[in-house]
Amino acid sequence: MFWRGVLGYLPANVLQGVIGFLTIIVFTRLLSAEDYGRYALALSVMTLAHVATFSWLEAAMARFWAAQREGADMASHFASLYRTAFIVAALFLPLTGLAIWLWPMPDGFRFPLALALFGIPVRCFSKLAQERYRAAGEVRKAATLDIWNGVAGFTIGVVFALGGAGGASPLAGLLIAPLMAMPFFLPGELREAREGQVDMERLKTYAVYGYPIAASLGLTVVLASTDRFLLALFLDEAAVGAYHASYSIANRTLDILFIWLGTAGMPALVMALERGGREQLAAAAREQSSTLVLIGLPAAVGVALVARPLSEFLIGEDLRDAAILVTPWIALSAFLSGMTAYYFGQAFTLGRRTGWLLLAMSVPALTNVALNLLLIPRVGVLGAAWATAASFAIGLIACILLGRRILPLPVPWNAFVRCGLAAGVMALAVWPLPAIGGFAELMLDASVGALVYGVCAYALNAGDVRDLGRRLLSAVRARRALA
Repeated sequence: MFWRGVLGYLPANVLQGVIGFLTIIVFTRLLSAEDYGRYALALSVMTLAHVATFSWLEAAMARFWAAQREGADMASHFASLYRTAFIVAALFLPLTGLAIWLWPMPDGFRFPLALALFGIPVRCFSKLAQERYRAAGEVRKAATLDIWNGVAGFTIGVVFALGGAGGASPLAGLLIAPLMAMPFFLPGELREAREGQVDMERLKTYAVYGYPIAASLGLTVVLASTDRFLLALFLDEAAVGAYHASYSIANRTLDILFIWLGTAGMPALVMALERGGREQLAAAAREQSSTLVLIGLPAAVGVALVARPLSEFLIGEDLRDAAILVTPWIALSAFLSGMTAYYFGQAFTLGRRTGWLLLAMSVPALTNVALNLLLIPRVGVLGAAWATAASFAIGLIACILLGRRILPLPVPWNAFVRCGLAAGVMALAVWPLPAIGGFAELMLDASVGALVYGVCAYALNAGDVRDLGRRLLSAVRARRALA
């Protein structure tokens, strides 16, 4: 199931990566630094509000679908989640509108924030459908919905930006794209719920499981966004825009990789545990963790190595200098975050002890706030990057130590050592290459780095890459045979 998902979700994630970079390239040029900063702040508020209200429902859909029996049991599962989502939305929208109207804020920030928050319920319904498709192994449906939201959201955002909507432009795309897709996915989901009844005991189980996940996601957002609010407090919105642009190019690169592998990995781990027990889970976890390190570690090192040409190519001139300084530290943060969220953190969700996940994430979140308060006034955007990297490192350690008390997952030490050696040789090969600047230098560094890392990884069998290659080849052949 894991490799079928990896291959099936590859086109969607490649496209999401392209859109992510286009978002940086286009909007850092179409928007002023101040407007880009307002967009970054509204996006952070939106993410926090989403996890506080709807994420527990999405987490329950992802975790509990595989445990349902067909018939009344499955219908009750859908009815409980979707009807509750409608009730929460009916409460959320008017309260949000009242808060936006009454809360004192700059007028230039009110419209972007309104678009960001009003789009949350729509994105929740889209996410519920995607989580159901993923849990059921319906890769094509999940990938198609993901592709639509990405492509349409970006296109709509560009139209709004050209029309002068400023910082609200990308957020308009995030609202309108899933809204346009709703007639195509929501009726089918509601049919599943039509014969079911809302089960309060079931909802209580889902809430006990899902709310700690939502709270931990909120703490993760705090880890990733506290710096923006404090930069706005201590500096200005232009500094927020510069930091968000530099943060995005590094984090987005790694995030795409981890989301791609995690999208396929989490349902596979759930299925392995539910259908095969802990022994099968351990085997699946060992394979997935080695793959995450094999791909994620060189990606982080590579992004750090090409920080300057990557920034010259992707980011507008007004925001470029900060990106060159910040990118290597954010690349490290993104790798640590990915290993935490998409592997070691799964111990709590698989073991259904999500309260411990909340505890694990509270330590780095508090550390992040303290370090940002200490470093931003002294060092500026670079201090925010240092604080983020240190906090995610602490989060990873806390997650490993606490997760071992719930459901121990194998630590891929072998993959870390061998992939680290291969990445080190890659860095030595890329570092002395000529600084020709821009896209040409980026392609030169990336090509040499990928070639050197690939040869070294294969020679060392890092992350069991030889076995992985044979398995992928077999999967591709099987896929072609079925086509």
